[in-house]
Amino acid sequence: MMPGNINPKKMKQMMKQLGMQVEQIEDVQRIVVETPRGNYIFDAAEVTAMTMQGVTTYQIAGQPRFEESAPTIPEDDVRLVAEQAGVSLEAAREALTVCRGDIAEAILKVSK
Repeated sequence: MMPGNINPKKMKQMMKQLGMQVEQIEDVQRIVVETPRGNYIFDAAEVTAMTMQGVTTYQIAGQPRFEESAPTIPEDDVRLVAEQAGVSLEAAREALTVCRGDIAEAILKVSK
């Protein structure tokens, strides 16, 4: 652990000797991390790029918000749910969307 009273100039010199470069990326407006479940969106974030031994690592500091992605529902699944439950295609599509694509759960939901 490093003591809290290190001279910033000395710290930069030590990092340079280690072959480490740190750069603050300015004017970042938005960062989106996409995942299958949804997106993590950083509207106001501080981004630092650190390069060491030829590898660049990015550090994001900020508060993300999470937006779930709407599932892609194949038309075959919609028809299957509609046929099995005896409902319209629209009702089947809505049930599949609510159930995030789970066919069995959607059939049970619209059959009630």
